[in-house]
Amino acid sequence: METPNASRKPFYRHLLSHFLSILLAYLSVLALVRMFESRLIFIPNYPGRLDGDWHPRGLNVEDIWLTASDGVKLHAWWIPDDKARFTFLAFHGNASNIANRAPTYEFLHGIHVNVFALEYRGYGRSEGKPSEAGVYRDAEAAHEYLVNSKGIDRKVIISFGQSLGTAVATHLATHRQVAGVVLEAPFPSASRVARKIFWFLPGVSLLMHGQFDTRVWLKEIHAPVLIVHCSQDPVIPFQFGREVYDEALPPKNFLQINGYCHEESSLIAPTQYRTALQEFLNSL
Repeated sequence: METPNASRKPFYRHLLSHFLSILLAYLSVLALVRMFESRLIFIPNYPGRLDGDWHPRGLNVEDIWLTASDGVKLHAWWIPDDKARFTFLAFHGNASNIANRAPTYEFLHGIHVNVFALEYRGYGRSEGKPSEAGVYRDAEAAHEYLVNSKGIDRKVIISFGQSLGTAVATHLATHRQVAGVVLEAPFPSASRVARKIFWFLPGVSLLMHGQFDTRVWLKEIHAPVLIVHCSQDPVIPFQFGREVYDEALPPKNFLQINGYCHEESSLIAPTQYRTALQEFLNSL
């Protein structure tokens, strides 16, 4: 006669085998996320690296070439305005390039500011391969170019970022003097986004090498901050924008754009956005 203990052994072995299989699959997925982290964060070739209008009508675009501290050659657009008091150093979102953001730069130019739109390494016509440390070097090179080559006073530079670019704009403002910071569709950190996207993978945020820790850097910024976020953002949840705002030091303002948009706030609510920007600039 089979003893109770003997009958349980196959069951426990079977249970242990299933547990180990699940654990192995889980660890494999985490390893894949870690291996392809850079590709998940940076998407320079969607929809196409050189897509877009590189000679937009209505914008007096000047092609600029500059070099980052590690020797990477970068491309940018300089869009001057004779009536400008401020210069927006613009960092775009993840996919595509500056050419596909021409409507945004046209909107900014319409409030009579200079616009310096930087193309990150590995994006558009810039050379190199994108990385977190690399895009920070690119931002610092752009800031130095404005100050040293264009003679722009640091006290009139606005660090302006959209989506991924909000982390770049914030990081720059902690290391270089700027007049103000404007963040459109920001997120608290890469790990916070990872927890949202990979909610089914506990612990995935701990493996994120790239931090993009906007929430922490904001605590070091004493320049005025304006947060802009669409109420129905399909990419970066509206809640993330509120979390970023809560972490910022005063003076700070939050502009809620009611509608379905991500980096298109200036297109769906131009009057509201323009008024908020003008009030922000007048306060500096």
